[in-house]
Parts: sequence; C-alpha cells; structure tokens
Amino acid sequence: MTSTKPLILVSNDDGITALGIRTLVEVMQELGEVVVVAPNSPQSGMGHAITIGEPLRLYPSKVFEGVVAYECSGTPADCVKLAKHWVLKDRTPDLVVSGINHGSNASVNVLYSGTMSAAIEGAIEGLPSIGFSLCDFSPMAHFAHVRPFIKQIALAVLEKGITKGIALNVNFPAHSEQPIKGIKICHQAHAKWQEDFEERQDPYGRHYYWMVGNFVNFEKDNQNTDEWALAHNYVSVVPCQYNLTATETVQKMKEWNL
Repeated sequence: MTSTKPLILVSNDDGITALGIRTLVEVMQELGEVVVVAPNSPQSGMGHAITIGEPLRLYPSKVFEGVVAYECSGTPADCVKLAKHWVLKDRTPDLVVSGINHGSNASVNVLYSGTMSAAIEGAIEGLPSIGFSLCDFSPMAHFAHVRPFIKQIALAVLEKGITKGIALNVNFPAHSEQPIKGIKICHQAHAKWQEDFEERQDPYGRHYYWMVGNFVNFEKDNQNTDEWALAHNYVSVVPCQYNLTATETVQKMKEWNL
C-alpha cells in the first residue's frame, strides 16, 4: 500500500549523531515519512565536494528509532546522490532537508557549507530543498526555539513548491531570552572572511599552518540581507541557485568581440 504522506529525505554535514539532525528528523516526522542518509563523521566546510577516488560505504543506522536511516562514508553531496539513485531509486522525495547545522551558513558561508551542498544537490535533482542552520557552534546547542519555524517553512514548501533549481538557505538566531521576531526573506549579504595563517610548530619541530581570521560584513546597515536579519533576531531565508552565471556580464563581454 502506497503511503500518502510526503516522503522527506534528511541529511546534514555535522554527522548522523549530531543533535541538530536529530531535531530536524523529529520535526520532519510530524510532516511525513522520513528517510535519513547522512555522513558517518563531521563534514563541515566541505562545500560541494564529491567522492570520486575511493569507494563510498553505506550502512544501515539505528540512530533514530522508527526511522529508516543510513550512514555514509562520503560528503553531504554524496549522501543526497546515493539517497536519490540508490536508497530511494524507485521513489522520488517530496522534500529534501539538510541540517540543522551547528553554526551560521549565512552570507558567503553558503559557498563553504556542507549543509547547503546537500540542499543544493537536491535542487540540482529538481527536488524542493531546504538547508537549515543555527547561529550556535556548540555541539549541545538549544534547538527548541526553532522547531515551529522549521515546521512552518517546510510546510510552506510542501504546499506551495519552489522553482526547480532553487534551494532555500534558512538561518536561525541562537537561543536567547528574546523570542525570535519572525521570518525575513532576504538576499545574501556582501561579506567575506578576512583570513590569515599562523605558522606553528608541532612537538617534532615541523611547521604547520592554522587558518585564523575575522568575518567582515560590507552591508551592516542593509536591512534586506541575511546578516542584518540574524543580527536583529529574525529568521533569514535566502533562495539560492546553483547556476553561477553572471548574466549581465555575459552581454558586456559579447561586446569585446573575442
């Protein structure tokens, strides 16, 4: 007998045992049938990396009671690929969700994010997809305050759909005494990491390098950005696309007569 519930694929980049994905699975169980395919170890900062030089391992997991789940040796993008083409090869997910990431994926962080790579991989497959992140890097972060917003956004996507090729990048303020003010549809802030590398030595005298740096936001006062929304205790939602073509520049370059 075919289920009438939406089929929801869940993944992340913090690993299948992270508190964030447990919270996301619990919320998604209120909305439909959940299948989890997630990395067997943390994959933060992997961006849209895929595994091509070694085999992928996929093992059933009992991390979530009553939920079909698999842990994968690959990246978040690998997880969604394997889920789509192997685990769910005879079925099509109604929704792909990734997270909840421990740490912000707002602004330029979306490019480095393993969480968003899973969501964008879903979008590449033509599936409605959402990446959820919390602005708290603690492995024991509090997620209860974001549950209603996750459910609200996921329900809206299931009911209204998203343009094919688009994934939503959703970021939540960290838990505080102040309640979240609401949801803002934003654009990605113009910001970057101002990096440096410290040269250090290991106990054997060998040199190694440790990346350090500061986050610089060039649009602090722009109320239409995700960074402004988060700084003012709103949930930020940014529609993202994997087509990176700078269309305006294409027309200008045609005038070069190359």
